[in-house]
Amino acid sequence: MIGMTILQPVVALAAWTMLVWVWMYITRIPAMSAAKIDTKNLVGGTGQSLDQMLPAKVQWVAHNYNHLHEAPTVFYAVALVLAIVGVGDGINTTIAWAYVALRVIHTLVQVLGNRVMVRFAVFALSSLCLMALTLHAGIAVF
Repeated sequence: MIGMTILQPVVALAAWTMLVWVWMYITRIPAMSAAKIDTKNLVGGTGQSLDQMLPAKVQWVAHNYNHLHEAPTVFYAVALVLAIVGVGDGINTTIAWAYVALRVIHTLVQVLGNRVMVRFAVFALSSLCLMALTLHAGIAVF
């Protein structure tokens, strides 16, 4: 299976996303209860509408969960292209693992302290990884 090792970081990031989903509900449901939000009669609204009702630290987890569905979707697509065309190993797998590590760090920075400039620096580095993978996919496909 030449070029398929890139699927390992793909699965790792998907698993991390599911872990953050669990983390979100472990923190959000008790916070909603403490805020006396009547979830049985709650209709409509968005997670963002909870920003006014719940502590920021609780919402940081939810915000990060949403972030894991933004740029990482490009990562998933590009990684699959690299695997399909048989160049998802070697340097591309290394870059993919770096991307995953940076996304995990991004989560931890956002959820544990949310220092915006630190979070931005980590995001920028992960974006450089994503750009490199996209360039490699473009070279392989075109």
